[in-house]
Amino acid sequence: MGRHGTIAGRKAAQDSKRAALFTKYAKAITVAAKDGGDPEYNASLRTAIEKAKAISMPNDNITRAIKKGTGELGGVSYEELKFEGYGAGGVAIIVECLTDNTNRTTAAVRSMFDKHGGNVGTPGCVSYMFSRKGVIVVERTDDVDEDELMEQALEAGADDMQAEEDSFVIYTDPSAYDDVDQALRAAGYNLIESEVEQVPSMESTPDEKDLRKLKKLVDVLEENDDVQNVSTNCAVDLDDIEL
Repeated sequence: MGRHGTIAGRKAAQDSKRAALFTKYAKAITVAAKDGGDPEYNASLRTAIEKAKAISMPNDNITRAIKKGTGELGGVSYEELKFEGYGAGGVAIIVECLTDNTNRTTAAVRSMFDKHGGNVGTPGCVSYMFSRKGVIVVERTDDVDEDELMEQALEAGADDMQAEEDSFVIYTDPSAYDDVDQALRAAGYNLIESEVEQVPSMESTPDEKDLRKLKKLVDVLEENDDVQNVSTNCAVDLDDIEL
């Protein structure tokens, strides 16, 4: 099993955080819609909507979030924040946020790191260990031919593909991500995950005690409404860790 874990594990984790994800995805849709409310011409908005629909967010919520972004409805203005630091065992962490109150979010993130064996560092302290890439996860089924999938992905602009236990993970440059995503969807593949994220170029494997501390820190960060993404360079899938 690779660092992305199993499909069942990801779905279970997603289901347990569904309520918090509604709030996060609504923010992401609102911010993306500032560049245009038509997902056909706005790749970021299309991706945000697809993620929201994947967790069964009601269409009314999606429409309302789009209208807030385009200015058709009144709403708050969100600012992007990024925090870099270390968790238990020296694992590198990047926390990406959307917030309407930078002081509140900064204080909350620092407090969570402090309480769970980590510390927030200076900008750039861990980002050099990550590369921003498009990551597309295709479910492995009897209907999916590995060679054909790789050929189609590479032709669309993908950089690499890795075979895992129950899926194929395709990596792209951020500039090619939308083309690859759309090509694979058009070809009929079932995309379990698809987004641009921070992918570690070097990984860390903490001991069991530190893994539990790290798991708790990541959990509380992800539960915060202002936090959009938490990336680590932990080589172990934290969804498999029991607290």
